[in-house]
Amino acid sequence: MKKEVPVGVSARHIHLSQEHVELLFGAGYALTEMKPLSQPGQYAANETVAVVGPKGTFPKVRILGPARKATQLEVSRTDAFALGVNPPVRESGNIAGSAGITIQGPAGELTIEEGVIVAARHIHFHTSDADRFGIADKDRLRVRVGGDRGVIFEQVIARVSSDYALDMHIDTDEANAAGIRNGDLAEIVD
Repeated sequence: MKKEVPVGVSARHIHLSQEHVELLFGAGYALTEMKPLSQPGQYAANETVAVVGPKGTFPKVRILGPARKATQLEVSRTDAFALGVNPPVRESGNIAGSAGITIQGPAGELTIEEGVIVAARHIHFHTSDADRFGIADKDRLRVRVGGDRGVIFEQVIARVSSDYALDMHIDTDEANAAGIRNGDLAEIVD
């Protein structure tokens, strides 16, 4: 049986805590949904913020909702160079000791001391897909993507939950290097 997984290319984006949503957009503000994402309950918000680093600025970084426990900016390595920051490659949510950044919204500005990461490539598995493929949470996988610039990605982290939908997430640098588009299929090879 082929273990195929759809690929989602993750562009730069930010997750905000509710406290930071209100600091940047005003007291009592709630994010509004522009479109749903591949993971249940997750969405691209209508709202954007500017992120400012020592070397550069991205004026319209999309916020992904809903609000989270902690604020986290996810960028590619190319984005990090443009901003002038040196974030670690990490699993989402693991921000301790990561890079900081300034965030500007229509109602305020804040500087976070940590929270900028390059997201580690990973696959979201619904528990039923993980069982079918023989995958456990936190397994490290090798995943092949074909095509003219086919590659094998190493160290792809398995994330298993009954709240997830089957989807592999890579960043724009990885996708561009391998000629991958949203919805392409990848195959888990071991």
